[in-house]
Amino acid sequence: MEAESMGVRVEERSLGRGLCGLYCDTLRLVIVDNRLLDHQKMCTLCHELVHARHHDPGCGIIGAKAEQRTRKETALWLVGPVEYATAERLYDGDSYLIACELGVTVQVVEDYKSLLASRVTTAYGERTLE
Repeated sequence: MEAESMGVRVEERSLGRGLCGLYCDTLRLVIVDNRLLDHQKMCTLCHELVHARHHDPGCGIIGAKAEQRTRKETALWLVGPVEYATAERLYDGDSYLIACELGVTVQVVEDYKSLLASRVTTAYGERTLE
């Protein structure tokens, strides 16, 4: 529904070069690798839809700052703070087990942890790397 509301088509097909997904702004098209597991497809789709929301031109062209923004927004979209806190306590911070509990990839969990760490650093008046 999100893709439709943005006027973005979503297709699944086999992607090469180790790609999980890609977004082409010119075509308003997201492609997700059809060989991924369901939770990987969902995370990849959300990631690519964030690129679409910002009209990023495509991977490799957008630069590290836009990719960092996309990963941060994807983590915030997919991970709820209460659910994360519960899973973190339950699994003593183990990223893999937290990811399994939340139905997301380890990358999304790591990105969420990074966000939390940067917010704690900011709250204590220290300089962040953003």
